[in-house]
Amino acid sequence: MAIDGTWEITINSPLGAQKAKLELVAKDGALTGTQHAQGSSQALANGKVDGNAVSWSANITTPMPMTLEFAGTVEGDTLKGNVKAGGFGSFPFSGGRA
Repeated sequence: MAIDGTWEITINSPLGAQKAKLELVAKDGALTGTQHAQGSSQALANGKVDGNAVSWSANITTPMPMTLEFAGTVEGDTLKGNVKAGGFGSFPFSGGRA
């Protein structure tokens, strides 16, 4: 499983579809990179890779400050899972390589 590269995902939130671009690099079980969404960029934190399972968090400021916690799986060129958005609950996300 290779997560390295650029990905485009869509988060299905109550505010509608939210698009993000991810630049990801995995090394020795750690996942690092940058998330670009809504005109800003955030470095990923707490990134982990275990087999085809991936997780990371991103601190956003738009539409309001909160930490997004992602957990998902990579299958070929597909990335999907769920993102926990603070006290707003959890929403599905999916996407593929850019």
